[in-house]
Amino acid sequence: MSGRTARGYGAALAVAALLLSAACSATPKDDTGAAPAAGRTIRPVDGCGTSSWTDPADLSADRAPARCAPHTPAAHPLSRTRKLTIATGTLSAEYVAPLEVALDKGEFKAEGLDVTLKVLPTPDALPLLAKGDIDALWAAPEAAVMNGIKGGFDIRWVAGNFSPDPKSKSGLWVRLKKGETAAGVKLAGRSLGTMIGKGSVIAYPMQKALAGHGGGLDRIQYRQLGSADVLTALRNGGVDSAWLLDPVWRKVDGEPGYAFLGGQPLGEPLGGMLYGRTLLRDDVDAGVALLRAYIRTVDTYFAADYKQNETFVTYLAKLLKTDESVLKSTPPLRMDWEIREGTTNRLQSAYATQGATEGSPVPENRVVDRAYYEEAVGHTPGP
Repeated sequence: MSGRTARGYGAALAVAALLLSAACSATPKDDTGAAPAAGRTIRPVDGCGTSSWTDPADLSADRAPARCAPHTPAAHPLSRTRKLTIATGTLSAEYVAPLEVALDKGEFKAEGLDVTLKVLPTPDALPLLAKGDIDALWAAPEAAVMNGIKGGFDIRWVAGNFSPDPKSKSGLWVRLKKGETAAGVKLAGRSLGTMIGKGSVIAYPMQKALAGHGGGLDRIQYRQLGSADVLTALRNGGVDSAWLLDPVWRKVDGEPGYAFLGGQPLGEPLGGMLYGRTLLRDDVDAGVALLRAYIRTVDTYFAADYKQNETFVTYLAKLLKTDESVLKSTPPLRMDWEIREGTTNRLQSAYATQGATEGSPVPENRVVDRAYYEEAVGHTPGP
């Protein structure tokens, strides 16, 4: 085992231990798997009609994401101000933009929420979420989350974040050998460069992309690299393939000798908002209010192709502290607060193949809680 790999496994074990410790001191979870926000009264919401909810079983790539009218659902301020801390791995990535816009435009404040966005890597944030030291995490249901839930802690994925635009080529790229074509690429035994190690949600789309090219998550050689090194390694032959994120893939798009093999499935968010004990058990009202502000922000500022609005792109680049030309160089994200049916099962299948999780998968009803966003938009779920 390499030093880098050993350190990765050591970090994963440390996170698991911290989660287990936090779970032991936390409020006991509901062993029935019942959604913590279930059973509350749901009322119709002005501006949120039939288009504000889509069937979770709809996995079609061209599914239109749920939307309410701009500036809806309207704010319903809480009786007293709640201070909430949301952890996120970065404040410069485009997928965090709805949270930063909601904060900057006063959407959280309108709900009676005093929100702080705190930059923390997911491995550091998970134990804090488990103990109630932070209230929410803007991340993804990665293998560490599944292992934490198995260990007894009540963490729920309560809202999605985005799915890619069909024009996006963020994903798996390969450097073609002489005479090789994209259709004929065989990746078994070849190396993959990625800045994200085993147990990340990209394992699922990577598994799909590899399956069509004679590979598999257990049949490739991983090379975990720094963000600045992934593209360099692909170009100089250090790795045979690489998972390239926005906007890095634009550097090889259209160049001879490189091929895009696939990315995140269209119409299927793989991350978003995770709640811990505070918003799941202690203060569900604040949990619903937080998603109401998030959804209203998406409906008002990110409903369609927000990059067509030059003024907004300039504003967004300044807010994210990123170069405006870089922001314009990639297609817009399809902001989507809903969670698809079966996503957590597909993720866990990939984690198990990588060896990042063991044992039976966690049932979806112990990972996902759609009741928060359903209440926010006034949708009453069927029996």
